Order: sequence, then structure tokens, then C-alpha cells
Amino acid sequence: MALEIKQSLKLGQSLVITPQLQQAIKLLQLSRVELADLIQKELLENPILEENASEDPQEAKSEENTSERSEKALEQENHHDHTVDEVGSKEGEFKEPADFDWENYLNSFSSNDYKGERESIASSDEQPSYENFIRQTESLQDHLLWQLHLGSFDKREVAVGTEIIGNINEDAYLTTSCEEIAQKTKEELHFVEHVLARIQEFDPIGVAARSLTECLLLQAKHLVSDTSKIGLLLNDYLLDLERRDYHNINKKTGFSLEEIQELARLISSLDPKPGRPYSPDNAQYITPDVYIQNTEDGYLITLNEDGLPRLQISNLYRKSMMKGASVNGDTKSYIQERLKAATWLIKSIHQRQRTLYRVTKSIVKFQKEFFDHGVHCLKPLTLKEVADDIEMHESTISRVTTNKYVHSPRGIFELKYFFNSSIQMVEGGGVASEAVKAKIKDMVSGEDAKRPLSDQKISDLLKHQNIDIARRTVAKYREVLGIQPSSKRKRRFP
Repeated sequence: MALEIKQSLKLGQSLVITPQLQQAIKLLQLSRVELADLIQKELLENPILEENASEDPQEAKSEENTSERSEKALEQENHHDHTVDEVGSKEGEFKEPADFDWENYLNSFSSNDYKGERESIASSDEQPSYENFIRQTESLQDHLLWQLHLGSFDKREVAVGTEIIGNINEDAYLTTSCEEIAQKTKEELHFVEHVLARIQEFDPIGVAARSLTECLLLQAKHLVSDTSKIGLLLNDYLLDLERRDYHNINKKTGFSLEEIQELARLISSLDPKPGRPYSPDNAQYITPDVYIQNTEDGYLITLNEDGLPRLQISNLYRKSMMKGASVNGDTKSYIQERLKAATWLIKSIHQRQRTLYRVTKSIVKFQKEFFDHGVHCLKPLTLKEVADDIEMHESTISRVTTNKYVHSPRGIFELKYFFNSSIQMVEGGGVASEAVKAKIKDMVSGEDAKRPLSDQKISDLLKHQNIDIARRTVAKYREVLGIQPSSKRKRRFP
């Protein structure tokens, strides 16, 4: 049978996502820092866009009342002359006009159409406290090398010491053997061990240890003169110490229970990872995207856009699109293309902020009892409930709550924190999983140390509080909270 090429027509439906819609969807899921970076990138690449750095005195005065600005700017945005359909709405998508009347459009499109809905809290006392400056942390290797070069070491010792320090990990443990260091530096083994012993006297105490036991013993030597008993416990009875089975240690060693208890307390005060204070990771501080304030009229929602540039269309290029401007065809076509991209960016950012506001407002409505009374009153909440409330798609709610944080009277939370699965109640209804976790944490913190609550006991106690939860679920939540099993929480001695 011969193969041949034929042309045929086929009718079908397909979904085409325009570049403008893709951009709007992308902006929804960006964090505040990522959004600021994207705006700066667009300012560099698009000559039509520019930052409006001027401050209008009347505008600055109006910002003193953030509640009125926020409500009017965001609630009335749907009636704005140049507002396009909501991204992610159930009606459809971005609708790009087929043909622009650029002169009329630019005459009506004010430079201040997008001011970033810049919100500022009236009083700085209401804002969360942050560190003003973050310095770069000195690395552990730098700290050790500094001590090495200031000490009374000769050139051979410095060379071996540098090799040893280079093989110390971030927890302050030596990751190679003395034999390998001796082979690499072409020195005698006893010489390498001599230098290692001196480095183990450096700060932090316990540095350059080759095992957990050695690390703890190095620290114990600075606290007690005789570490023989501590060494015995660490070498042979570490598992019993972890289980707090002091009777077994007493039976096998002959140490008194009081002495074992004192040694256990000393060991528990030692640091198994002495290098942690010199971790190279800098602290990352969270900047809230939204503020929620408790006022006499209810909860006030304001957007945090400090540091986000105010975007506007360049007046220079605006004039070049007016009738009578002496601009050739190719240049005018390029300006039109970049102008369209600029206006869509401004609208996309505006819609992102409005959507973030609406989602936060809906969350506050559903979780009002949480903001009033705390985590124990957190309700089960799904993306669909918020989506139906503000008439948007669930995927839009998921995107806009990703990497977004809110500062509230109860603390700083990720927006996704307020979406919880439901735990069934004995007499009907449901309770949020986070509220159940809080109850478990409270139970464990108030338990008798000599008789800690088992997972089954916690499950039974919760059922008495009308919460139907299985023992396995309790165990899962306990592990999420970082709480040890009852066998490891048990204290045989006060």
C-alpha cells in the first residue's frame, strides 16, 4: 500500500493562553521580593515604563487614612474605566482589544492609574519589628584559621592545621582520618595527632572531634576534672541515657541513681553540634505582603507595598503616539508594541494586588474567630470555599496564597496556613487540623513527666472533647510538632 500526503480539515476546540494571560498568572504566584525584581527588570528592558518617584502632597496626606484608601481603591476597582476581566475569574480571561486608538487611550490613561495601591501603616509601632541590618556571619573555617595564625604554631604545624581545618564540616566535626591528612601533608602520624589535639582546644569547644562521643568529652573536660564516668556512659550506655533508663545503668555500673541523674543532666547540657553558631546561612526575614489590624470598626486589611516602584508611562513616548508626531512607521510600530506590554504589566500588577486583597478579606471573614481568640478557634477551610466566596477559580486562590505572608494581631502567618483539613467531631461538624495540633501540644506540655500521655491516651482525651481522631493521626501530628513518643518523654526522676 503506497503512502501519500493529504490535506484535510478538522474542526475542534482548543484553549490558547495569550502571553498577557500567562504574564498575569505568573505575577499571581510571585512573592513580594520576586515581584520587585521583576518590576526592576521590566524597567530596564522596556523604555516605555518609568518609575514615578514624585510624591504628591495631597496623596501623602491621603495615605494617613489607610483604611479608606484600601477599601475604596480595591473595592471600586471593578468600576474603573480601564479594568479588564479578573484573571482567574469564572467569566474568562484577559481580553486584549483588537485595535487600539492610541491617542484617545493615552489621553485617558493617567500616569497615576497604577500607584501600586501603596499602603503604609499609620503608626510604626503597629508594624512587626525587624532587624535593621544583617551582617554576614563569619564562617567556622575563618574563625578557626584566625586562631591558628594567632597561635604559637610553626610553619609545619600551620600547614597541617590548615589541612585539618579544611576537612572540618559545618557541625565542627573532622570528616577525614589523621592517616589521610598525614599522607597528604607528608608528615608523621603522631605529628598530625599532636596538631589535631591543639586545634581541639580552639573555640568553639568540641571542634575537630571525630565522633559524637569525642565531641561531648572535649566539652566535658572544660566542666569537670574527671571525665571517666561520663566517657563510660557515652561509650556504653548512650541508648539507656536516651531512654532515661537509669535503673539499668545503676544495675550494670553500680553508680548511684543520684550520680547517674547528675551526669545525665551534665551530658544533656552539652552541644552535639558546636559549629552551628557559625553556620554560613544568613537569617531570612519575612516581609509581610498584607497587614491585618484590629480596629473599632473591625479588622482592617492593608497591602504592604513599601519598596515597590510606582509605574507610569513615559511622557516622552506618550507624546510620540499623538497625532502629528513625526515618527516613522517602524519606530511607531515598536513603540506601540512596547506600550502595549507596559500597560498590560501595569494592569497585571494591579489585578494581582486586588486579588490578594480580596482573598485576604475572604480569609478574615471565614477565620474571624481565629483572629479574635487564637489557634484553638481555627476553622477548617478549603480553597473552594474562598474561590466560591469571591467568584474566582481554585487555582487562582492557590497561586495568590503561595509565598505570601500576612501580619496580624496573632502573629505572622503564610496565607496557606489558614487552609486546613477537617477533623470530624463526635457529635457532628469539624475542627481544623491546626487547632487539633495546638490541643495536642497543650496536652503534652501540661502532662505529668513521670506518666507521659501515650498517643492512645491523647486520642481518648480528644474524644472526650468531641474530637474524633485516631491514634495514628495523633502520632502523625505529634511527629509534625517535633514531640517525642511517651517512652522518651518519661522522666523517672524530678
